[in-house]
Amino acid sequence: MSRIVSFRGLIESSGQETIPLQTNNGLMGYRIVKFQMMTPNAGTTDYEHTMQIWKVEQTSITAEVNFSNNRLLAAGFIEGAAATNFIGNPLHVIFDNEIFNQDIYITHFDSKSALACNYYLELEQMKLDLNEQTVATLKDIRNIGAQ
Repeated sequence: MSRIVSFRGLIESSGQETIPLQTNNGLMGYRIVKFQMMTPNAGTTDYEHTMQIWKVEQTSITAEVNFSNNRLLAAGFIEGAAATNFIGNPLHVIFDNEIFNQDIYITHFDSKSALACNYYLELEQMKLDLNEQTVATLKDIRNIGAQ
């Protein structure tokens, strides 16, 4: 049986936030089911917010999105302009259906104004059997070792 857990916050531009998920035995798994972004000042500033969710902590935070990077779990983008009271294009979010059992990291970069941005994240939480736990943990070890 699974349940939904949610996280929310405000991240400064070029910032990173850790979502603590790691457990002692790794038998709890997670999958992204919803990822949303919202600027705190819609219609009042120019912004181009890019947020990404990673399997490993990032040392460099940019707006570049590369779906070939197997450490990337999700990416989202919104933009808006104050001069035209343009509140933004529809939120563009893409996320992987992968199950993970370790901490994840959300990064944010505003290409226009270096402003903060809100996020809302829902994860499906599920119990993993020993085989699923082994696969999820080995994927995590491989991601950390490949850095």
